[in-house]
Amino acid sequence: MDEIITLDYGSGGKKTSRLIENMIVPAFSNPALEALGDGAILPGAEKLVFSTDSFVVSPLFFPGGDIGKLAVCGTVNDVAVSGGVPKYLSCAFVIEEGFQSEALGRIIESIRKAADKAGVEIVTGDTKVVERGRGDGLYINTAGIGFLKYPGLSPRAMRPGDDVIVSGTLGDHGTAVMLARSAMMSGEIRSDCAALGGLCAAVLGSGGAVRVLRDPTRGGAATTLCEFVEGTALSVELNESALPVRGEVRAACELLGLDPLYCANEGKLLCVVAHEDCGRVLAAMRGTEEGKDAAVIGRVSDRYPGKVVMRTAFGGSRILQKLAGAQLPRIC
Repeated sequence: MDEIITLDYGSGGKKTSRLIENMIVPAFSNPALEALGDGAILPGAEKLVFSTDSFVVSPLFFPGGDIGKLAVCGTVNDVAVSGGVPKYLSCAFVIEEGFQSEALGRIIESIRKAADKAGVEIVTGDTKVVERGRGDGLYINTAGIGFLKYPGLSPRAMRPGDDVIVSGTLGDHGTAVMLARSAMMSGEIRSDCAALGGLCAAVLGSGGAVRVLRDPTRGGAATTLCEFVEGTALSVELNESALPVRGEVRAACELLGLDPLYCANEGKLLCVVAHEDCGRVLAAMRGTEEGKDAAVIGRVSDRYPGKVVMRTAFGGSRILQKLAGAQLPRIC
C-alpha cells in the first residue's frame, strides 16, 4: 500500500484489489465478505443477496443516463448477477450546499423511473448536506436486497472448455462519460446504463449450465475476466475479432488513448457457460432487448494458468492484465 490513497485505488483494478484484500477484508473477515462477489449471500431461512454501491460520477448528467439512473441500475445489477431477484433498495444522498433544486428533482425522477422499470422499491434512505465546496454537487449511495433464486454462481465453478459470452457492445458507458466530461463528440455515443434483472433471469432460466455472471463496470471486461482466473489453474482465451465494439466507440477510444476492453460498462453482462449449453444461453440473451447483440468472445482453458490471453486480429496474442491505474476516474 502507498502512504496515501490516490485515485488509482478507485479504478477497480490492481490497486483497488490491493486495498480490499490488504486492509478491508482482514478487518471485517467473515465468509460472506471473503467470497468477494458483487453481492453477499446471507444465510437464513430464506437466503438473501445484499449489495451496496456509492456513485460519484462526473458529470452528473451524460448521454444515456445520469447519476440517479446509474445508482439504481448499478445496485440492481450487482444483486442480479449474484443469482438474486432484486426487490428493495435504500437510497442516500450527500448534497453540496448550493446544488440546484431543479437538478436534484430531475435526478430523483430518474431514480423513480429506473426503479419502476427494474421492479424494485426504494424503501429507506438518508439525506446529508455538506458545506459549499465540500461535495462536488451530489453523491449517492444505494444498497440492494433480493431473494437468492440461483445459487452457486462463482468463478470457482468454471471448467476448461466453457464458453465466454458478452451480452453486447463493450466500452459504451466509459466512453460516453469521458466525452461528456471533455465536451467532445457530444451526443454521438450513449452510455449503456440499464438494469439487467430481466437479462439475468433469462440467462439463468434458460436451462443452461451457467458458471458465473458479472457486470463488467470499473476496469471493464478485461479486468473482470482477470479476476475470474486470478490465482487459479484456469485461463481465458479471447478472440479479438469476436469482441463487439461500436465503430464510434473504437474511434473515440483511439482519440482519447483509452482501450474499450478496460472502459466501464453499466448495462452489459459477462457470462461463462458450459460449451454444450452455449447455444441455448446465447439464444436466451438475444431474446431480450439488453442482450440482442450478445456474442461468444472466448473460451476457458488451462493452457495459461491465471492469465487472460487475447488472440489478435493479426494472428498474434497478448496477455491482458488487471487495470493498473485510473484509466478514467469517477466513471460511476
